[in-house]
Amino acid sequence: MAELMAGFGSFTHAVVRAVPRSLATEALRTDNLEVDPVKAQQEHEEYVTVLKHRLGLEVIELPAEETLPDCVFVEDAAVVCGDTALITRPGAESRRGEFFVGLSKRTNQRGAEILADTFKDYAVSMVPVQQGLHLKSFCSMAGPDLIAIGSSEHAQKALKIMQQMSDHKYDKLTLPDDLAANCIYMNLPSKGHVLLHCTPEEFPESAKVFERLKDHMLVPVSNQEKVKVDGALTCCSVLINKKSPIKINSLEASSMCCNTSVCFFLFQSMI
Repeated sequence: MAELMAGFGSFTHAVVRAVPRSLATEALRTDNLEVDPVKAQQEHEEYVTVLKHRLGLEVIELPAEETLPDCVFVEDAAVVCGDTALITRPGAESRRGEFFVGLSKRTNQRGAEILADTFKDYAVSMVPVQQGLHLKSFCSMAGPDLIAIGSSEHAQKALKIMQQMSDHKYDKLTLPDDLAANCIYMNLPSKGHVLLHCTPEEFPESAKVFERLKDHMLVPVSNQEKVKVDGALTCCSVLINKKSPIKINSLEASSMCCNTSVCFFLFQSMI
């Protein structure tokens, strides 16, 4: 367990994709909220700038594809852990044209089985998600032993299930807002503990909670537009730890590796 956790949060590369114009009108969403395409683009550019220039990651930027309005949410299409990459088969037809060669969500039982078979060194447990799109709609890892969790009843129930399923003892950071619990943790050689999280403008009370993490480099990143189409901070990049160069081709494919419709919890990673 300690050995598996040793490199948690260590990343060298990030894969991102530009925001298509079609996101504003055609992207999947739970609520029919109007998206400002210009602001969405600006937010994403700031997100990429943080990864590339402030944190020093090598960022692989893929062009937008107008026929795939949700394509900016690259995390949905791949699960990467160490040198292994699992390519998913998104449940929505409009998401299935996204395929990243050389890399490895909401997932059903079969998807969880494939995940467990792929990452044999990790414990994979199914956590019922009663509300929200997936597990990371209300929780994510804010450190090697720290779970950021929302305050809602269903978020707290999920946390109890995770605590019961795991032999490892996690600390928790409880946030007033479920959506604010979606954050990105990294452990970078030149930066130490880094946490990308919501801005005070979006969730002022939750932002105050993050400020308690005195040993973290805190980086507020705005996500006010993409959240309208159910996108969160973690959705917009695939993070990789790889010393050698990475070459990625964006391909169109009609078949992916696993069906996705419910949500899974990968030990030390939430999806």
